[in-house]
Amino acid sequence: MNQKPGLYITYSEGKGRGVFTSQAIEEGEVIEICPVLIIPQEELPVIHKTVLHDYYFLWGNDLNECAIALGFGSIYNHELHPNANFILDIQNQTIDIEAIKSIEPGEEITLNYHGEPGNTDKLWF
Repeated sequence: MNQKPGLYITYSEGKGRGVFTSQAIEEGEVIEICPVLIIPQEELPVIHKTVLHDYYFLWGNDLNECAIALGFGSIYNHELHPNANFILDIQNQTIDIEAIKSIEPGEEITLNYHGEPGNTDKLWF
């Protein structure tokens, strides 16, 4: 796991726990490289019956598997217009979190769960 110094988890108003930074992060910087635990397609129905349902990422070349991001990866909260984005690195089995805007100390780091900032598709929760 590789992450920027200063990341921490604390309460996010109305969202539960979230990931914040105590240090400025510039647009384009890699915030965190999260190793993943890959869950095969045939085990996906089991995940839907557990608390992990709200914490997995779709995974694989056809997005028919799922993965649990380690590090802070599965704790980042959703935002329609986030300040970070995630990139699935299938080959290295990581999810890379990158800043798409400058992020100030004390600010929450957010992702659009649909993978595209501004995507307004309905969420599953």
